[in-house]
Amino acid sequence: MTEPGDHPLVTAIKPLVDAMGAEMMDPAGAGRDDVVLAWEGEDVVAVRLPQLSDSLDHILAALERRHGMPLSDLDRKAKQSVVRTLEARGAFSVRHGVETVAGALGVSRFTVYNYLNRENTAKAD
Repeated sequence: MTEPGDHPLVTAIKPLVDAMGAEMMDPAGAGRDDVVLAWEGEDVVAVRLPQLSDSLDHILAALERRHGMPLSDLDRKAKQSVVRTLEARGAFSVRHGVETVAGALGVSRFTVYNYLNRENTAKAD
C-alpha cells in the first residue's frame, strides 16, 4: 500500500487544502468535525478545516501574495477590489471581520463600510 502522502488523492487536493489553510491528517486520527476523504472505498486522508477567523487571516495573506505587497500599500481602487473579493468570500460574516480587514488595509472600519455600501449601491442600480 502507498503512504498517504504519496496517494494521488492527497497530491490532487494539497493545493486546495493549503489555499484554505486546512490541515491533512491520517484518517484514523480524524475528529468528528474533520472531513475524511476516501478513494475506491478506502479512507485515505482526513482534512481538518480551519476556524473561520483563521480562514480570514489566510485569505488576507493570499491576497497580499497576489498583489505582491502589503494590502495597506495598495491604492484606493485596489483596496475597493480587495473588499469586493472578501465580501464574495464571506469575510464579513466572520466576527470582527470588518475590523480585521480594516487593519489589513490600513483604513478605518468606516472606510470599509463605505466600500461595501458603494458596491451594494452599484449592484442595485
